[in-house]
Amino acid sequence: MDLLEIKNISKKIWFRPILQDVTASFKKGTVTALVGKNGSGKTMLLRILAGLVQQNSGEILIDGKNKNDLSKQEAPIIGLTIEHSGLYPQLTAYQNLELLARVRNIIKKDEIYDSIQRVGLDPKDNRPTRKYSLGMRQRLLIAQAIMEKPDLLLLDEPTSALDEEGSDKIRSIMREEADRGAIVIIASHSKEDIRVCCDSVCYMKDGILTVEREGAG
Repeated sequence: MDLLEIKNISKKIWFRPILQDVTASFKKGTVTALVGKNGSGKTMLLRILAGLVQQNSGEILIDGKNKNDLSKQEAPIIGLTIEHSGLYPQLTAYQNLELLARVRNIIKKDEIYDSIQRVGLDPKDNRPTRKYSLGMRQRLLIAQAIMEKPDLLLLDEPTSALDEEGSDKIRSIMREEADRGAIVIIASHSKEDIRVCCDSVCYMKDGILTVEREGAG
């Protein structure tokens, strides 16, 4: 996937506009930040891009082709962390990711191990994730998002709950994923995330994409 385009995306909930004619494009190998106050529409846009929510109007294009017209083989692999993302608290880190990996069945044990190690966790840690700190859970959610080498990586507040070392590691991973060829889109309040990682910034207010600035990184 080289180009993701959204054209005139609108979403209402109980007649209240959440997104209003949002139009933007995202290129392969770039990191874009969605910036705005809580309730501005950032997370809803991520949900729509991930296919978790259907927009009321507008279209999503993948390399010029409507997302809804893509075959299973043409559809991009999407990695996602979003608010209220969950883990099975009784399972280990590896067991959580292995269970999710069964859905597509495109990666093996070594790739799951590698994704856990990349975020600074131990794939052989036998503790259930209910014993993990908030920061460790956040790292594991990032590992879950990157483990299948997604074409589109959508991260909601990726450095939330992380200490400085953890934040630096996740920022490096976001850049690495873009350099690998992914389209990376993050919703973030962190000025450091934006300064260090991002090639462009989209500002959102009241469901409207107001500005897109290239070359923020």
